[in-house]
Amino acid sequence: MDEFLRAIRQACSPRTWSRGVELARSGAVVGVDDRGDEVELRVTMGSGVVSPLVSLYPDEHEWDCECNGREDACMHVAAGAIAIKQLREHGEQAPTASARAAAPMAVTPAMVAYRLFSHERSLALRRVIAREGEPDRPIRGSLKQAAQGLPCPLVTTEADLAFEKRFGTVGGGLIAADQVPDVLHALSKVEQLTLDGDPVTIGPKSAGLCVRIWDVGNELQVQLEQDPAIEKTFKNGALLRSGKLAPLSGHGLSEPHFRRLRKGWVFESDERGTLAGDLLPRWRRRLPVIVETDRLPQARTLRPRLHLATARMGDELEVLATVVYGDPPVARVDGDRLTLLSQGEGEAAPIRNFGLEKEVLRQLRALELEPGVRRRLSASEAVTWRSRAERLEDQAPTGAGFGWEGGAHRAFFEVGVLQPRVRMDEGSLDVWFQAADEGGRPRGEGRGTARADATAVLRAWDEGAELVPLLDGGFGRVPVAWLSEHGPRVLAILRAKEQRDDELPPWALPDVAALCEALEQPPPPAFEQLRALVEGLDGKGLPPATLPDDLRATLRDYQADGVRWLSFLRRAGLGGILADDMGLGKTLQALCAVEGRTLVVAPTSVLPNWAAEARRFRPSLRVCTYHGPGRALDPKAELTLTTYALLRLDLDALAEVEWHTVVLDEAQAIKNPDSQVARAAFRMPGRFRVAMTGTPVENRLEDLWSQMQFANPGLLGGRSEFHERYVKPIAAGDDAAAASRAALLRQRIRPFLLRRRKQAVARELPPRTDVVLHCELSKPERELYDAVRAATQDDVARRLGAGDNMLAVLEALLRLRQAACHPALVPGHRAPTDATVEESTSSKLALLRETLEECVAEEHKALVFSQWTSLLDLCEPVLEDAGLPYVRLDGSTRDRGAVVERFQDEAGPPVMLISLRAGGTGLNLTAADHVFLLDPWWNPAVEDQAADRAHRIGQDKPVLVHRLVARDTVEERILALQEHKRAVAESAVGGGGGASAITREELLALLE
Repeated sequence: MDEFLRAIRQACSPRTWSRGVELARSGAVVGVDDRGDEVELRVTMGSGVVSPLVSLYPDEHEWDCECNGREDACMHVAAGAIAIKQLREHGEQAPTASARAAAPMAVTPAMVAYRLFSHERSLALRRVIAREGEPDRPIRGSLKQAAQGLPCPLVTTEADLAFEKRFGTVGGGLIAADQVPDVLHALSKVEQLTLDGDPVTIGPKSAGLCVRIWDVGNELQVQLEQDPAIEKTFKNGALLRSGKLAPLSGHGLSEPHFRRLRKGWVFESDERGTLAGDLLPRWRRRLPVIVETDRLPQARTLRPRLHLATARMGDELEVLATVVYGDPPVARVDGDRLTLLSQGEGEAAPIRNFGLEKEVLRQLRALELEPGVRRRLSASEAVTWRSRAERLEDQAPTGAGFGWEGGAHRAFFEVGVLQPRVRMDEGSLDVWFQAADEGGRPRGEGRGTARADATAVLRAWDEGAELVPLLDGGFGRVPVAWLSEHGPRVLAILRAKEQRDDELPPWALPDVAALCEALEQPPPPAFEQLRALVEGLDGKGLPPATLPDDLRATLRDYQADGVRWLSFLRRAGLGGILADDMGLGKTLQALCAVEGRTLVVAPTSVLPNWAAEARRFRPSLRVCTYHGPGRALDPKAELTLTTYALLRLDLDALAEVEWHTVVLDEAQAIKNPDSQVARAAFRMPGRFRVAMTGTPVENRLEDLWSQMQFANPGLLGGRSEFHERYVKPIAAGDDAAAASRAALLRQRIRPFLLRRRKQAVARELPPRTDVVLHCELSKPERELYDAVRAATQDDVARRLGAGDNMLAVLEALLRLRQAACHPALVPGHRAPTDATVEESTSSKLALLRETLEECVAEEHKALVFSQWTSLLDLCEPVLEDAGLPYVRLDGSTRDRGAVVERFQDEAGPPVMLISLRAGGTGLNLTAADHVFLLDPWWNPAVEDQAADRAHRIGQDKPVLVHRLVARDTVEERILALQEHKRAVAESAVGGGGGASAITREELLALLE
């Protein structure tokens, strides 16, 4: 014992040891249990404080305390060890609360006790102080108050303090019915608990009911009855069952089960499995079960598994799937029932495992089966299904494999990989697939020898099937890799032949040539005349085009390329989409390439431009404008102009004409193929069809399908096919599959779509164009501006008269400039907090939004500069409302490089908000080709620096600089003054040092 005490003393600090000595001397140590090698003690710490339980193991030099102190040995451990050593020196054991020895721990402590008793058939409680040899002392008030008048220590536990914290300091009384569960739960943890004077423990909740099972003839009767183990019940919701007090609870049964059990539930002989394996295990978790029969099957723990029965029905496979227990099966799951498959002595009912049954059902779903439902599979489906089933079985955990009945599924197998074959005979094309042997050689050249129909192969590939039936039996593997590259071509060829009575349209010849090349066969002779189109780039490499004799224009290089491309398409009987960026002269290129009687369909607003361009560039063309109430077709006109609305309204009249050429300008008007105007365009006759648009894909990828369907019907297949083959995979994300499918689409349309961007045709640093965008102030804005102007005129006159310097004038002018930009910039004038974006914006920001939307729609990027970050703050909700992504750079921006990099990224936001001071110098923002200056700056050089962020080396797009100016405001006067009085800007930037160079009259003129 001495060594044990020394170990404890070394494990605690001197202060802790001293405190332990004090506790031992004061009689605070109370014995709980002393088994020699293990001693449990409590150390009383004073009134209202938990008396922690200390466990000592002297022989093992181990100890533990409930207080969980930071030191290895706490004061309670030290006190307990000191007291035990003193007892052992006297040859005694540790005293307990009920039997105390003399000497070191002679004072008998008091305990907190809980007396439950019956009162008028209800359960009542009294909380008392109990001490051996003395009557109970009722507790009035808190434990701390009760301990103050005691002549001995009061042992309190965590459970005692928790009870008082939960239920207060009441001494006792009848327990409210709604508090019985909480009270009994709290009492389950206390150490001193009696019921009517006898010790009692707290048991689990009980409904006071039981389920009894007995024989009734050949059936089993199950009844819900009162639990015979109930000894006593209390009106306020408690009962005494088998010596344990428990709160009364609900039965926990489902309502249907409760009603049937209460009435008496009879189970037939074939329902015993459901009773023993399903219902009884569930009921036992809620109620006691009394079994008074020996005919109940023995419940066993077995694993559910999938059982598959297969049978061949001609060329199809029939599969029946069930969920069973055991191997061999002893029971089958039939919905809610568990049907036993074995009868007689020793029969067993597996306990249903619904979690594992769900796993088996997932296996069923993976095999596209339903339990108990027979499914017929085609030959192709059966081969794929067999492979899938065997893989799934291999992946199943040990002991969870399938049970097979019959071997019909083994008869469905493949014979080899299919290889594509093509035969060209005098313009006739035949495409098929043939199975190869193990060496990769075709199994025969006969049409019925190991051969698969091309349409069936394409259908299987499109549906994701791995195998396809051969014409003479067996199954071949679909050449997925080859079809992934060439399948769309083969499908297009087959569709084209179907649509034109086995005759190929001209646009299909490149597909045939590519297919022949992939199979190392010579291309069809007719393809040679299209080779330049397929292999050319933006019209380069095509034969020269004969320009019209009456042409009055000098074509740029890229325009000449476009005319060559259009002319080549016309001669080859093909259509196309001219999708050049705006401003590159699509109209001029079309006027150079059209031939024969031509119909041009354009928006109403563009119609006058077509007429003017025709007069300007091809003055000898006879032009008919088919428009207006007195419209009529001119049969001698070489160029007929009309609108989309009239194409829809006058379709019958326009479709009667045998047009050589039909041109759709702004062809995004037919982007919706279900619209009447698109259907009208599809019906228009025309040997040469041209769609012109700067935005071939305006909203969705389907826009492209509609325009190409007009130019070359059938090139992109049907709408649903286009959606499945291209739209869905491309829209799914930017992974390799989407990128691959997008590349296939680009490759398919490349010969028939010509798109040049401004940056692609630039030869040197593009020009910079400066424009002024004027806006009219709204009525409220005008009233605010005029009020500010009137106030500033008086203030400026007064301050100049008083001899103030020019900064006072510039400050006044600042207020006017702010009022011209946005009312919210004017001090003391703010938009209501509940105002909408439209209500809280300004005319200038409305103009900015409109212009930015046009720029972004045309895939341009823009910089928006302002000297005021507060104005940039006001821009943000406008851009967000318009759905325009943006980044922002100002003086508070920490990582300028990251912001610039994000904007410069091609996929980055199209708009950058930037302050003049933070972004006027040192930045390369060549991703932008539009610059917006929201507020005219005093110093034009600063504006030039801002514009040069975009217009600099590396910029390959024309740069357009927009200055937004409010009409009839100081901004117009600033623009005029900039040219003649640059000193005004310099004085403002320099803090007014040079402001004296500006006369008073000139400054006052800005305020007029």
